[in-house]
Amino acid sequence: MKPNEFLNQLEGDRIVAAIREAERKTSGEIRVFVTHKKIENAVPAAQEAFTRLGMTKTRERNGVLIFIAPRARQFAVIGDEAVHRRCGEDFWRQLAKEMSSRFKIAHFTDGIVHVVQKAGALLAEHFPRRDDDRNELSDRVIQD
Repeated sequence: MKPNEFLNQLEGDRIVAAIREAERKTSGEIRVFVTHKKIENAVPAAQEAFTRLGMTKTRERNGVLIFIAPRARQFAVIGDEAVHRRCGEDFWRQLAKEMSSRFKIAHFTDGIVHVVQKAGALLAEHFPRRDDDRNELSDRVIQD
């Protein structure tokens, strides 16, 4: 699928609202990134985007990136070091499985919102919102 076709099917406002709702309960940061590039492997591409987007610079190293490459029909959900330490590899695999099942039936927004909610719940459990918390990263869907 071409990235623009994918983006046209997304309900951006609904995704942003889900991110904002999730982040109201945590100091963590969640971002959604859609690449127009054809990639070979989503995980290394997501790791590179994570760094390029400044997600390693959050105060508590507790960012989560939902990386989607429609042209390659791949995606990855990754977290910064503090998040990964607390949830482990199984959490990411389960999120990917749940998102994949929704993507297979073309429920792209539902898949993304579901993952935002699950990641947000994990972040809220381990990184509750602080009194001095501020939104460190934009909540909008980013694309290259």
